[in-house]
Amino acid sequence: MHPTRFPPPTPPVERLHLSARLEDRVRSLSGRILRARGWTPRIEAYVGYGNEASVRVLARVLLSRPRRRADLVWNRRGWRNYLTVSAPGEVVRASVSRVDDQGREERLVTDLVADRDGYVDGMLDVALAPGWHEVQLATASGAVAASRVFVVGPGRRLGVISDIDDTVMVTMVPSLLRAVWNTFGLHASERRPVPGMADLYHGIAAVHPDAPFVYLSNGAWNTAGHLERFLERNGFPPGALLLTDWGPTATGWFRSGQEHKGNAIDRLVRELPDVGWLLLGDDGQHDPQIYAAAASRHPARIAAIGIRELSPAQRILALEPSAPSSVRGGGTFLGTIGAPSPRRPSHGVPTAGGPDGAALARALGRALR
Repeated sequence: MHPTRFPPPTPPVERLHLSARLEDRVRSLSGRILRARGWTPRIEAYVGYGNEASVRVLARVLLSRPRRRADLVWNRRGWRNYLTVSAPGEVVRASVSRVDDQGREERLVTDLVADRDGYVDGMLDVALAPGWHEVQLATASGAVAASRVFVVGPGRRLGVISDIDDTVMVTMVPSLLRAVWNTFGLHASERRPVPGMADLYHGIAAVHPDAPFVYLSNGAWNTAGHLERFLERNGFPPGALLLTDWGPTATGWFRSGQEHKGNAIDRLVRELPDVGWLLLGDDGQHDPQIYAAAASRHPARIAAIGIRELSPAQRILALEPSAPSSVRGGGTFLGTIGAPSPRRPSHGVPTAGGPDGAALARALGRALR
């Protein structure tokens, strides 16, 4: 199947919502004050992905104080991640090297522009070999950073789309007070992984070394750096982060988390047409419904669904009904897409559940046999 070039960015709305206009005014005033005090743009580069024709580059441009101490930033309390001021409209020059068919190195350079929230989400039309690459980013003011991108090669393969909160990281989202403390009160080094999930993901990566991993969450981009370090420190495979921007949007006061996840899955299915996706999440919020809907839209492109089940006490806090028996099972995760299971949901995609990584691995093994 031929690689699909990434679509052009969504055109901006003609008139911003009141909430967005108010936010822009506050941001503009804050930016002028901080620049007058010597703050300058810096680039936060995120992990991207691509196919044989294009790569998606993700980053954000923020204003940073002079002599900012990076050693104090990575392990600060969570609430400090949200004290940022973006630098909208900054031009970011993205460049990446490739070797042509004659063995000569060439460099592609593309200018990308940060949006009203400072985010850079752009496409580079460049053919790169499968695997990891670095895209160099720079602003006219001298800020530099490197964005890693994982290029998926041709041919059928397994890929993983994983939720983060209460799937790989203990957040306790169903319990509002616990979630707020875990998100805003804890230092980055105090965050705990969900038991057994790193082993499950490591096992998948060992059997499928060319599998792309994408961590999809409704969490804020402000926490991206901490999440990347959390995943690395706890043995999770590296992969792209697809997060959200908390706050007003161009069309309203709030954004839809379910819409964000559904749209992201649809885009990954479209842009990486040879990948069969394993969707991993938890039943504390809406992952089962989001994944089931994605499986109904793309039944041939979703390999399986795995749901980490909350404990009865956690489900009471979440005001959720008991997990359906159709997502429970046993067995050993074999790392292969097997024959259809005799017990499947209406969308026809194998679905399994378990309270931790070990139980979920066994349930997925049974569902995929």
